[in-house]
Order: sequence, then C-alpha cells, then structure tokens
Amino acid sequence: MRSSRTFVHSVFLFALPIAVAAFGWSPATAAGLVLLMLLWRWLLSLLSIAKPESRPELELDSISISHFVEKVRWNLDLTGLGYAENVSGGTLGAYFTGRTVPRLRFSTGIVRSEIGNSAEILRYLWGRYGAELGERAKHLEPTPERLEFEARIDRYGAWLQVWCYNHVLPDRELTLHAWGGDSPGTPAWQRIALKLLYPLQAALIRRSFRITPNNVVKVTERVETILEHVDTQLADGRKSILGGDEPNYTDYAFAAMSGIWMQVEQYGGGMADHVRIERERMPEGMRADVDRWSEDYPRVVAWVNDLYARRPRAGHGKGG
Repeated sequence: MRSSRTFVHSVFLFALPIAVAAFGWSPATAAGLVLLMLLWRWLLSLLSIAKPESRPELELDSISISHFVEKVRWNLDLTGLGYAENVSGGTLGAYFTGRTVPRLRFSTGIVRSEIGNSAEILRYLWGRYGAELGERAKHLEPTPERLEFEARIDRYGAWLQVWCYNHVLPDRELTLHAWGGDSPGTPAWQRIALKLLYPLQAALIRRSFRITPNNVVKVTERVETILEHVDTQLADGRKSILGGDEPNYTDYAFAAMSGIWMQVEQYGGGMADHVRIERERMPEGMRADVDRWSEDYPRVVAWVNDLYARRPRAGHGKGG
C-alpha cells in the first residue's frame, strides 16, 4: 500500500520538465511552477500531521517467492499481528528502485518508518512487541547462540539464491513464473515490465550474484555442509535445531530457506501459490540436486515438512 498523496505529487513532479519543454514556457513560468510544487509538497506534509492517512500499522513489502520474505512472514504470522502485504514482481524493486525485500513499514506516532533486512526486521518485532505479546512473541527472543546461527542460516539462504538462479535463469518462462509473472497478486504493469525487462534483469542477476560455474559448485557444497550439520543435529529427535522443547525464529528461518528448494506445498502460507515451481517443472539439474538432498538429508526434509504442516496462513489477522 503506497501513499496516494505523494504518488500524485511525484507524477506531476516528473511531468513538469516535459510540460515546460512541450509548451515552450518561459523561465519565469517554470520557476513559478517549481514554487507551486514546493508549496504543494509543504501542504502534503502539514496534511500528514493534521489528518494522517488511514493505513495498517504494519506493512510488509515482498515478492512471493523470496525465502527471506518467507522468514519474516512466517515469524510475523506466528505473532498474530495484523499486517498488509505489498507484493512486487521479481527483481524490479531491487534493480530499478534500489529497494530490496523484505521491507517492513510501521507507524511510530505520526511518523511512517521502515526497516529492511530480515534479521533487523525480526529484532524490531521482538523489541516492539516482545513484552506486549508475551508468549505469542516468545519465539522471536534473540540470544547470542541464536544470533550466530541465524547469520549462518542467512548465508545458507544467499547460497541458495545463487544455486536457484543458476538453474532457472536459462528458462525464461519458468523464471517469470517464479517472479510472479503468472500471479494475479502481481500488479498488471509489473507483469508486463517483467517480460520486457527480462534480458536486462537476467544479466544483472548473473553479475551481482556471481553466477559462474566455479561459484555454483562452491555454494552447492556450502549448502550441503549446512544440510549435513542440521541433519546431524536432528538425529536425537529434538524439536529445535539448537535444542529445546519449542521451535524459535531460527528454526522457522531455516525451514523458510529450505522451502525454496523443497517447494513445500504450504510455502508462503498461501502467498506463494502462484509462483511455486512444481517438481515436474524444475530443470533437470535442479531436480537432480533436490532428489539427492532429499535422499541424503531425510531428517531435514521430514522436520521441515512437519514444521510447515503447522504453519499458519499468511496475513493472520491481516490489515487492510
């Protein structure tokens, strides 16, 4: 959900130099229009104080397929807090506006603030709602051990991005599907932009994620190291990877990251139903890795599936 007030102002601001050039207005007229735009922006600032827009307390900017978004979404759903989710298509936000996901927008008094990066978002949720929600937010409590393990899980997630893109990028239609090109939740204009800009986005991804044969081999080995470690940890039947009777945010984070290669049916809590890559659509090399990991790390697969079986639907108590 974006502010319609500032959006309209931005449109006029970008249109102003085009209008000046098209109609041949004088410098004095152009200066007057600039002053009017500044006055308009000032009035918008006053209006935001006098009559703030009605918006959900929490908004989550996302792309449906993102495992880092799923990490935040799942932990947020467990709190029962109401929130609205703003879905964007693929990498449009990252490469064309510089805004990565997940990004949490929230109100602090009359001020609208935002924070990015999944780990920082979870720290905010714990600090803001830990005492207020009690048991409902207990899973978010950070400890030195959990923070260290979360950093490893996030690296695991980053390695999986390289692995995943290496397999799907050569298949344009499959990549567009995963980016939300077939999803009714993706704005129509973004679905069009995804198709038109695909060659540029693919090139940018290959470069920024360092998708080369040597790097893909390295990250695949690192993924398998993490999977082997977790599979060994789970051998004693524990409920949480780090031990304990109840899962915590690191467990949900690991399950969210693993969901990107397992493609669990409940992945996204309903928000990823139109972007999931079914096994039969996976490229041969990707499917071979998934089959091998499923066979080599059965405890991981069973544990993640069990955790997902109890995953609440996304947007529990969802805001408008």
